[in-house]
Amino acid sequence: MLVDHDIEATNYDDLFKNNTPHATNFRHSCKKVMDTYADAEPWFGIEQEYMLMDPETNRPYGWPRNGAPEPQGKYYCGIGADKIYGRDIMEAHYRACLFAGIRISGINAEAAPSQYEFQVGPCEGVSVSDELWVARYILERVAEEFGVGVSLHPKPVDGDWNGAGCHTNYSTARMREDGGLDVMDEAIEKMSLKHFEHLEVYGDDNDLRLTGRHETGHIAVFSYGFGNRGASIRIPRHVAMQGKGYMEDRRPASNIDPYKVTAIIVESSLGPEI
Repeated sequence: MLVDHDIEATNYDDLFKNNTPHATNFRHSCKKVMDTYADAEPWFGIEQEYMLMDPETNRPYGWPRNGAPEPQGKYYCGIGADKIYGRDIMEAHYRACLFAGIRISGINAEAAPSQYEFQVGPCEGVSVSDELWVARYILERVAEEFGVGVSLHPKPVDGDWNGAGCHTNYSTARMREDGGLDVMDEAIEKMSLKHFEHLEVYGDDNDLRLTGRHETGHIAVFSYGFGNRGASIRIPRHVAMQGKGYMEDRRPASNIDPYKVTAIIVESSLGPEI
């Protein structure tokens, strides 16, 4: 570890005096929000996208040193060694998360080669963020064993390639009950009023991803729709048919702090309109 001896040493007794949470501890504030709205029973499922990286070339794992693979279209949930690079890493991570007790609910290859996704949840309240943080740590450790890096950058590769998001699925008890679709409409309307406040905590460099292309909505416009992957918030078609269920906020980037994201979703959708 490199140490700058010109920097005054930190007094950790003062830093954490009276058990005051550290300034970077957003779990603390998230838990306050979840406790405030516990009666609403907020549930979350988070879809974490990531890119495996070759540490020698600083390019996606398996990509040629010069040029690029064939265009997108055959990689999503693909099979075959000519389409999928690093499946063993994705699956080893899945098994490690199961062993650790993480509520990981799925994995899949994504739109670009060497781009993958895992899903955590459904989990209640603050626990989804706890488990996502640990799952990210496990991913880095597993990839390290294979000599491969992991990128959570929202746009790891320039050009005609999908970016990486952290789609956040959300519901409350009332949304999951009969008539829940109307409750979702009310929540989405309230969230739309704070679109730009949400974007402030939805990840750095998210403007490179939210362009209105590659299955995203444009960063400057709030939108929602049924089955629309180009919307800010998507209501899955089966939810629309059943009239209850959950919504998917597609704006969060892959590098989010999930404590910030889940907290603002709950506050915006359940709190008073301002």
